[in-house]
Amino acid sequence: MHYRNAVIWQKAMALAEAACRCSIQIPAEERFGVRLQITRASVSIPSNIAEGWSREPRKEKSQFLAIAQGSLSELHTQLLLCERLGWISCAELQPTYGLIDEASRMLTTLRRRFRS
Repeated sequence: MHYRNAVIWQKAMALAEAACRCSIQIPAEERFGVRLQITRASVSIPSNIAEGWSREPRKEKSQFLAIAQGSLSELHTQLLLCERLGWISCAELQPTYGLIDEASRMLTTLRRRFRS
């Protein structure tokens, strides 16, 4: 199966799109700060899933999924900070938080499968 057909990759792409759209609201002076970090972390998630999907050895697949999980945690932290600073409303972030939760559960399950 191609990575584009994997539900986890599709969720990660939807999450990246949502996070990038939310980041537009961050003040302009943060364009090269928090906003750029959000963009990089969100893009890293589906990118690492795709790269891991293309690797043959299970250990390599697992490593890239772990990197995607780390980027997911990084993104979540950055969005929580934006919410605390009042840059993005809690209500607006709820759908994105839902995608983060779904992607995190799926990545955890997939990583466990590759460890076995």
